[in-house]
Amino acid sequence: MTMTIREAFNKSTTAFNAHDIDGFSDLIADDAVLRAPGGMACAGKQACAEFFSGWVSAFPDAHVAVRDLYICEGVAVEEGTFSGTHKGILHTPAGDIPPTGSRVTIDYMQAIRFRDGKQAAFDLIFDRLQLLEQLGLSPVEA
Repeated sequence: MTMTIREAFNKSTTAFNAHDIDGFSDLIADDAVLRAPGGMACAGKQACAEFFSGWVSAFPDAHVAVRDLYICEGVAVEEGTFSGTHKGILHTPAGDIPPTGSRVTIDYMQAIRFRDGKQAAFDLIFDRLQLLEQLGLSPVEA
């Protein structure tokens, strides 16, 4: 029996917060695609799982807190906050960012398209400048 979108969403969020990338990956469709800020894109279950795993590697205490979830016809739209301490290498389209030790708290929105109980497409939006500022890599106006 296929999980409902809400069940699959809750299970994947729990797996991410537990840093259970294998459990998270089990909920990704084989042909999944992902788009994220900075022109980042990937295709395939493994590539999508590696994207999310990269955040856990860069922020070993990574945690998402979902504020709102809207589900409509196969799409879940979440509003949430990502937080973590930058203790590992963060891989970005512009290059790798070595650990800064900085704590970040970044709001995000993500639309996830589901198919047969699996996540088939991720469209993630977050403020990259805010992330860089919190990492101490971009000047902040006084």
